[in-house]
Amino acid sequence: MSVLERVKTCESRATDEGRAPQGRSEEYRRLREDLRHELVDRLGLSAIASMLRSVSVPQVRQELEVTCQAILNEAHFSSLMRSEQASITNEVLDDICGYGPIQRLLDDDSVSEIMINGIGALFFERNGKIESAQSVFESKDQILMVIDRILAPLGRRLDRSNPLVDARLANGDRVNAVSDTIALNGPVVTIRKFSDRITSLDRLVELGSLPAWYAQLLAWAVHSREDIAVAGGTGSGKTTLLNALSTQIGIDERIVTIEDSAELRFDSHPDVVRLEARSASIEGTGEISIRDLVKNALRMRPDRIVVGECRGEETIDMLQAMNTGHDGSLTTLHAGSAQEAILRLVLMARFGMDLPTDIIEEQIASALDLLVMSARYPDGTRRITSLSEVSRGEKGGVRLNECISYDQVTGEWELLREPSFVSQALRSGELTREEVERWRCLMSPLAA
Repeated sequence: MSVLERVKTCESRATDEGRAPQGRSEEYRRLREDLRHELVDRLGLSAIASMLRSVSVPQVRQELEVTCQAILNEAHFSSLMRSEQASITNEVLDDICGYGPIQRLLDDDSVSEIMINGIGALFFERNGKIESAQSVFESKDQILMVIDRILAPLGRRLDRSNPLVDARLANGDRVNAVSDTIALNGPVVTIRKFSDRITSLDRLVELGSLPAWYAQLLAWAVHSREDIAVAGGTGSGKTTLLNALSTQIGIDERIVTIEDSAELRFDSHPDVVRLEARSASIEGTGEISIRDLVKNALRMRPDRIVVGECRGEETIDMLQAMNTGHDGSLTTLHAGSAQEAILRLVLMARFGMDLPTDIIEEQIASALDLLVMSARYPDGTRRITSLSEVSRGEKGGVRLNECISYDQVTGEWELLREPSFVSQALRSGELTREEVERWRCLMSPLAA
C-alpha cells in the first residue's frame, strides 16, 4: 500500500466500526473524525503523501499540527477543552504519520511489550505487569493499516496465504502479526520492544537482577572463554543478559552474531559481524534460516559465535561449533529449569540430526560449560537465578553441578560451590591470584 493509499485509508475509515475508546464520548470520536477529514481536505491527499515521502516524520507532524490548531480554532470544535484538543491532534497525527493508538506506547521507554487483541482491546507491559491501554483500535482497517506500515518496507504482507508473519521495526523491535483468518477476535499484533537501557552487567546489578559478586563471576566466565547458555521463560530477560555478557568479550576478538531478529548491540566493539535470518519473500523464495547462518559463520573466521536463540535444528550446528574450537560461544533457549534446558537441547538437536540420545548428550556435555537460568516472577521482577556447570556424568549423559542458587522467598543468592573454571583460569594466568582471593574472601560467608 502506498503512502497516498495509507493516508486515504485514514481519511475514509468508517467511524461506526468497533467500539469507542474507553472513557471517550461519541462526540469526541465524531470531532476527531471531523478533524481528520478537515485536515486532509485542506491540505490534500497528494500533499500529505508527498510530505511523508520526502520529509522526516517529526517535521511532518510539526507542520500538520499547525494546520490542526487552525482547524480547531473554528467554532465547530468550540466544545473541546484545551487538553482534549491536544489529545485529538495527537491521535489524528499518530494515525496519519505513525502507528495509530500504539505510537505513544512505542515512544514510551517504560513499555516493554505491546499487544493488540483485535478491535477494542489493546494491552501493554510495563515493569513486568500487563495493563490495559486507554486508546484502542476502533476498526479492523486501522489495525491492518498499521500492520502494512510495518511490513511494507520489508517486502512482507499479511493476508490469507500468509496469516502468520514475523518482522521487526527499524529500531529492532520484534513484531508478530496474526491475520483474522485464524485469529477469531480480529487481527492480533504483538510487539516486543528492544531496550538499550540495559547494556552491561553493572546495570543489571543496579536493577537488582543479580548481586555484584555473581556478575563478577559471569564476567570471568566470558573472559575465560566458557561456552555459556542462558535459559528461561518468555520475557525473563535472556536476551538482555546475553547482551550484557557479550560486552565482556575482548575488543581483540572477532564476533559473529546470529539472530532471528537483530537485538544484540555491540556499539563499542570494533570487529562484529551481525547476521539476521530472513523469512521467505511474498513469492515464497529467499528464506535464510538460523541454521544456514550458523553453518556460514564457521567460514567467517569467528573467535566467538553468539546465537540469539536456539529454537530448532540449528542447535546441533551450534553444539558442533562449540566442539570445534569456537570456545566462548553464547546462546539462549527457552526452558523452565536447568534440567528442562538439557532436555530441550537434546530434542532440538535431534531435529537437525537423527542421532541417538546418548550421542547428543555427549555432544552437549563436551560443548557446553555453563548454564545460567533467568526468571520473571508474578510481581514483574526479573532475576538471574541459578548457575550450573555442565559436564559428563560418571555413567555417561549430562551432569549438572549447581554452583549458585536463588531463593525466591528470601530473595537471596547462595554460592554452593566455586565453579571449576576459576581455578583453571588461575593456572592459565587469565585471572590473577589477587583478584580471585579478594573475591573468595568476599564469598567465604556465602560458601560456608
